[in-house]
Amino acid sequence: MEFGIEGKVAMVAAASKGIGLATARILSKEGCRISLCGRTESTLEEASESIDGECETYVADVSNPEDMDWWYSQTAIDLGHADILVTNTGGPPTGTPGELTDDQWAEGFATTLMNVVRLSRLAMPSMAAQKWGRIVHISSFVAKEPSSLLTISSTLRAGLCALTKLQAREYGPSNITVNSILPGSTMTDRQLHLAEVRSKQDGITEAQALADAAKQVPLNRIAEPEEIASVIAFLCSQCASYVSGTSLLVDGGLTHALG
Repeated sequence: MEFGIEGKVAMVAAASKGIGLATARILSKEGCRISLCGRTESTLEEASESIDGECETYVADVSNPEDMDWWYSQTAIDLGHADILVTNTGGPPTGTPGELTDDQWAEGFATTLMNVVRLSRLAMPSMAAQKWGRIVHISSFVAKEPSSLLTISSTLRAGLCALTKLQAREYGPSNITVNSILPGSTMTDRQLHLAEVRSKQDGITEAQALADAAKQVPLNRIAEPEEIASVIAFLCSQCASYVSGTSLLVDGGLTHALG
């Protein structure tokens, strides 16, 4: 299947590893010119070396508004205005509703939701001017099935589903599609961190925590980042030109919710 995005400029946030990096690799294989941001220069350099094709890297923190302004403007100078935007971030602080502090909520809001708002706002005008654009938000299955351990993530990811719908309605007349991807358990640093948290909480090994997570999935395994990235790449493609406003579960059947 031809994705029809050769030559497009794709910005992928927080993409030095995990699902973000896997997405950048697939988009590069489809002929996109890639702009990556991340907080650590050495990790970004390693990521860039693993990508075949044109790739520029930028040290930037998605929770910092000035960094996001700089990343977008510098990408426009180096590669041209973004045709594709994939928003992404690390997971917010963990904890139950009664445990979390105001500072943790503020941190989660800045890193999980406001970066999406800011980046979309930056990318939308140029996409509208050229009457073509793709925006995909990397979210989580807890938007549909809240977890008491992931209170902040569950709350804000649900809000991101609403934002996705609203952006799709606003940007649609400019031929811009907006979708969210809701991964289930995926072998990333976040998954390893959650295994560490659960091992301490339940008095089990981290290996057992990972095994338990896999058993909860009907496919009986944790996803690889590339499996999530492949779906993201499809949503960025010309093939998905009539898919917009969707929050798509890619969770191996884990979530019990109907939609």
